[in-house]
Amino acid sequence: MYFLGQLILILLVTTLLGQLFARFNMPAVIGQLLSGIVLGPAILGLVKPNEIVSLFSEFGVILLMFLAGLESDLNLLKKYFKLSFTVATVGVILPVVFMGLASMAFGMKFLEALFIGIVFAATSVSISVVVLQEANQLHTRAGSAILGAAVVDDILAVIVLSLFTTFSHEGGKSGLTNNFFINLVIEAVYFVAVWIIFKFIAPYFMKAAEKVEVNYSVVIGSLVLALAMAWAADFVGLSAVVGAFFGGLAIRQTPQYHEVESSVSIIGYSIFIPVFFADIGLSMTFASLVKDIWFILAMTVLALLSKFWAGKYSSEAFGFSKEEGNIVGAGMISRGEVALIVAQIGINHHLFPEDIYSSLILVIIVTTVLSPFILNYFIKKQVQAN
Repeated sequence: MYFLGQLILILLVTTLLGQLFARFNMPAVIGQLLSGIVLGPAILGLVKPNEIVSLFSEFGVILLMFLAGLESDLNLLKKYFKLSFTVATVGVILPVVFMGLASMAFGMKFLEALFIGIVFAATSVSISVVVLQEANQLHTRAGSAILGAAVVDDILAVIVLSLFTTFSHEGGKSGLTNNFFINLVIEAVYFVAVWIIFKFIAPYFMKAAEKVEVNYSVVIGSLVLALAMAWAADFVGLSAVVGAFFGGLAIRQTPQYHEVESSVSIIGYSIFIPVFFADIGLSMTFASLVKDIWFILAMTVLALLSKFWAGKYSSEAFGFSKEEGNIVGAGMISRGEVALIVAQIGINHHLFPEDIYSSLILVIIVTTVLSPFILNYFIKKQVQAN
């Protein structure tokens, strides 16, 4: 029952710090992120990362992206698909190039440096979603571009990771044929299945759930569908949050989505989502701060700039205003759980030196914690300009 004490601490501190930041007209999510740093090994050491916290955290981010899908306008996502694809493509290329070159400048071998660039290629917009929601910006052009780019970004990052592991471990043409293309076909099949769910399965499934004489049967049905899509996405090599987002979009097209949204919001924001934000901070330590200070600073600056520039200038090229471009760029900065997973893959397969692992984790967390500050700043700037 030790976990119950940890959960009480997490919920209390995330609520109090969230309220504190909200009082200063800043996103409450920043306080929730910092609560993990305060409670975790970095400062007080009262809560340590563990399997149960991680499970709550994983479910929290799945619910968060499911809710983002429920609140998204499919027509807007379609309208800005070309922009989203461009933002995502440039947003994968720039971190790989910039951070790869910087890693080589710090003495890494070419393949090690390339993998470090890949770690920072994927965007995690779960935190940006909350900031956009709080500022009523999720349904804007910039909000739709960020959500669309995040989905494409995740797919591209998986493809780049697959290519890297294929060539670095199996090598040659046969490895590409036997591994990469098979993965690509499986992922393509997944997206065909998503389209079928959108068009045919979701409406009938939700109508059937409505007829079941069990309390909250519609909500249960929606969660079953969303979790199945999240599980399938994870199974084919994509992030589970992408599947959860598509699950939310599918339910959004049904008449029952209002009931689902209100109920799932209560479930998510009362327990699982605060644990997700706190868990990010729990991973942070300052053990490597002094030893690798210049590496950490250089990588943090490049991690911020590469995604920001990709989002800003790509969206401006599609006719977005300077203020909207800044919001798109800031919304793409966060790395979060996706980068942590890729870094974990790298350390398990010895794809970069073990002694810089904690420094990379620190850079990922610092950029994730800074992202809502930067996004909130540019949202406020746009509101003032209007």
